[in-house]
Amino acid sequence: MYEPIRSKSVHTMAGSADFPHRSREEELDIQLAGHLAALLAVTDELRATTASTELDNAAEELAAQIARLRGGHPPVRASVATAVHEPHLTALHGRAHALAGRALVVAASRADTSAAILAARQMEYHSAAGRPVAA
Repeated sequence: MYEPIRSKSVHTMAGSADFPHRSREEELDIQLAGHLAALLAVTDELRATTASTELDNAAEELAAQIARLRGGHPPVRASVATAVHEPHLTALHGRAHALAGRALVVAASRADTSAAILAARQMEYHSAAGRPVAA
């Protein structure tokens, strides 16, 4: 009535040597590097509009952390030159705050203290910078 299965089960193939495997730590490194790279892109966009030594320092620290997580490969960075108005800046700070929060969660789960401290500092900075100024 039924034809027998002729191929190996997916579950038995998972143990084969030709199937790529990454450890949980490697997966978390990749995820953390991605979140930090996205945060770096937003930070670079903010740096293009606002002169701030704090943003400059944060960008350098982010680039160093990304390079560490990627085995010494520095992140690709694009120059940003756009006209930005105030609501857009607030949205960028909000996005940076959210990205830093995601990076903090991943850094905490992999017990990466230096990345967690950097992400927490970025959350604080963007939270304060993203608040609208009361008139």
